[in-house]
Amino acid sequence: MEAEKPKEDDGSGSDEKPALPKLLLGAIGVVFGDIATSPLYSMQQAFSKGGIAPRHDNILGLLSLVFWALVLVVSIKYVVFVMRADNHGEGGMMALTALARNAVRKNSRACWWVVMLGLAGAALFFGDSVITPAISVLSAVEGLKLASPAFGQWVLPIGATIIVLLFALQKRGSSLVGSLFGPVMTLWLLSVAALGVYSLLRHPEVVAAANPRWAVEYMAHNGFKGFASLGAVVLVMTGGEALYADIGHFGSFPIRLSWFGLALPALLLNYAGQGAELLQDSSGAQHPFFSLVPHVLLYPMIVLATAATVIASQAVISGTFSMVRQGIQLGYLPRSRVEHTSGDMEGQIYLPTVNFLLFVAVMIAVLGFRSSDKLAGAYGIAVSGTMLLTTLLLLVVARMRWQWGWARLLAFGIVYVFIDASFFGANTLKLANGGWFPITLAIVMMVVMTVWRRGRHLMERQLHAEGEKLEDFIDHQQDDPPLQAPGTAVFLTGDGQWVPQALRHNVEHNHVLHERNVVLTVDGLDQPRTRGDERSELEELAHGFWRVTLRFGFAESIDVPARLRQLKLDPTLEADKVVWFIGHDEVKADDDKSYHMARWRARLFAYMARNATPATTYYGIPPRRLIEIGARIDL
Repeated sequence: MEAEKPKEDDGSGSDEKPALPKLLLGAIGVVFGDIATSPLYSMQQAFSKGGIAPRHDNILGLLSLVFWALVLVVSIKYVVFVMRADNHGEGGMMALTALARNAVRKNSRACWWVVMLGLAGAALFFGDSVITPAISVLSAVEGLKLASPAFGQWVLPIGATIIVLLFALQKRGSSLVGSLFGPVMTLWLLSVAALGVYSLLRHPEVVAAANPRWAVEYMAHNGFKGFASLGAVVLVMTGGEALYADIGHFGSFPIRLSWFGLALPALLLNYAGQGAELLQDSSGAQHPFFSLVPHVLLYPMIVLATAATVIASQAVISGTFSMVRQGIQLGYLPRSRVEHTSGDMEGQIYLPTVNFLLFVAVMIAVLGFRSSDKLAGAYGIAVSGTMLLTTLLLLVVARMRWQWGWARLLAFGIVYVFIDASFFGANTLKLANGGWFPITLAIVMMVVMTVWRRGRHLMERQLHAEGEKLEDFIDHQQDDPPLQAPGTAVFLTGDGQWVPQALRHNVEHNHVLHERNVVLTVDGLDQPRTRGDERSELEELAHGFWRVTLRFGFAESIDVPARLRQLKLDPTLEADKVVWFIGHDEVKADDDKSYHMARWRARLFAYMARNATPATTYYGIPPRRLIEIGARIDL
């Protein structure tokens, strides 16, 4: 299996945008997969698990909460405000974190808090990514039980089989079924809207739920149970984060247009239809979505629902791949092999290690919880936590970059921090009933990211403490010149101001230098793509040395030889014929030393460092022209 081999980027940034209809169809297929399948399981949770009786006032009150959640949180907060906070056209938690960190870079304490909030949000997104495929697929397949109770024993095997096939096909790329995503999700949204209208025609009075009075009275009448039911209401917003995360693929305008033009109306109609169906027959509270479906259409609707949930799961998995790659290039995760699954779309990538770990976690969720009803107890806490952290980071961006005044900032902050905190607080009540699962996954992910970041920092500090400035090293070589080998050598290093370990050891032990020596640093930036002069920096030093810095954005593919070929180097410096040197550092957790890192954290970092994809593979360096020189680093 080969490493990532992307197409070369000329840096022009002139990629031709697809036509608007194609972007709209793509946005419908990819962006709304998760939130569009929420009607399958969200409404039933408040009545079947929340202890709320499906009476007239409760039905209208719950519908009012659903209506205003979609309007206030998804439509206004995310679509109107959060989507404005794009990082050079890219969205998502990592992009927002980078944007906020740049805004407070001069304040080290504020910068640290911003990074921690962003990492926590990314960790919660990973927990959400595990639950989404499990609950979505199972909720769709469970419709078979309504068709015939005899199918009940087959729900779990069928759901598990679909998930196995879904993850097995990831290596082939979503482009295999990508052309179907838009049409299938469009058909799904039109179908759920039609079902809602069909039910509304019999009980049109549920449209009164748009009046927020019903929500207020619902909360006042039900007290603590009403507050607890917010844990079910938040399920209607699962996938709202995707509207922001995918703006780099489709742009803000197509997402906004398809949301307000199709997705939002379809969802509101379906939820209203479910409420109307419950007014007619409260026994449908066990599965209000499939209660809407006429019996003759039940099997086709189950097939369509299953296809829609597979698409939703695919979108979440692809989003996880993108988030992990961004984390790697920003320095928060160890390197992992990245493969491109499309020659046309850069965003279609496959990470084998991440795919395997995600598959294992999803199967544990499916086999451990065994039903969408039980999985719903685990769902929501990661979603609501991510929403709250997004609001906090957005307040930083609004104040520091958008220059919002304190009055406007406080008004926005009080409203949305209160809303998000209420949803998160209600979901914490689910901790004992499954909420612990995504939180545990998020904690593990958070530990991995913080340990890796801290370990890399300590490694760099130790190397600098034992190192020598590059200019001083070059001058010293003139006192007792080593043997000179013909050709060009490139030495990879994390900091071009210091002598690379491989260069120092090559001179000390082999007593040889090449005619031309390039000290090369690869930097990851807090922006998705580099432009123009910021892509690279070339400095000619004395006695045949060059210092080169190559910069890549967190959404770019890293191909160091290709980028090196684009530099206007000395005519005698042939990038295709160089010898590459890299230090192969062996990290050990030395119990006799302390560099301000707990022993277990040091051992975890050492394990990750040993198992990370080699830098040469990740950077696309040809192995036949590579020399690795090892050194031991004690943490």
